[in-house]
Amino acid sequence: MPETLSDSEIETLRVGAMGSGLLVTASDRSFFDTFKEAGALAKHVAAAHEKSDSELVRRIAQGHSTGFGVTTPVEEVESRTLEALRSSVKLLQAKAPDELEAYRAFVLDLARSVAAAAHGGDDAEAAAIAKIEDALGSGGEPEGTAT
Repeated sequence: MPETLSDSEIETLRVGAMGSGLLVTASDRSFFDTFKEAGALAKHVAAAHEKSDSELVRRIAQGHSTGFGVTTPVEEVESRTLEALRSSVKLLQAKAPDELEAYRAFVLDLARSVAAAAHGGDDAEAAAIAKIEDALGSGGEPEGTAT
């Protein structure tokens, strides 16, 4: 249950999710596309806050912080986001395994909606999404749990 997660753990989940949207935006640095993508990120998060079936996703989406500043270097957005995603998977596996797939779906839907918000940069955005998928371990088995 999400209530078993501390505020700092929720913040880690939020940094992973919001950072994923920012990572996709930063992968293609077209000035005008950035506005469209930021709008898509905000719209997706607002919809998740209001309509998600997952209590955890609603809790993550209610926050206002992305965990990053306007001047945060792209390399830092990438490294902190991917680390937060890996930590989030481990955290949810340990404390709220029933919420892991909802979190993965939220993050990937968020990243894909940002990528779809503007034309161009498809290869760079696809590469960013592949990194996000890898960090989430969403290719089947959760990361580190080979059978």
